[in-house]
Amino acid sequence: MKKPTKNKAIAIFEGKQIRRHWDEEKELWYFAVVDVVSVLTNSNNPPVYWRVLKKRLIDEGANETVTKCNGLKMIAQDGKMRLTDVADTETMLRLIQSIPSPNAEPFK
Repeated sequence: MKKPTKNKAIAIFEGKQIRRHWDEEKELWYFAVVDVVSVLTNSNNPPVYWRVLKKRLIDEGANETVTKCNGLKMIAQDGKMRLTDVADTETMLRLIQSIPSPNAEPFK
């Protein structure tokens, strides 16, 4: 498995890894949505939680937040590069507000 570079560093929150990527051109961090969902919800299946949340946000008319989530290849648990939904800091904070969790406050 490749070692993360400076622009593809892994952040740690309460002992859990959050994959992130630094876009030098836009000067923004992008975070893996599924990783943040995992930290906030302690869900056994964060990808399913994210899919359900994404659908709910679209149904509620929060399309803009979901639309701002982009796909980016990141190293998965199996060591392979896989397409992952990512969000910049601003979009991630909006998503965090949509997730009922006691972990949300320290995350902000």
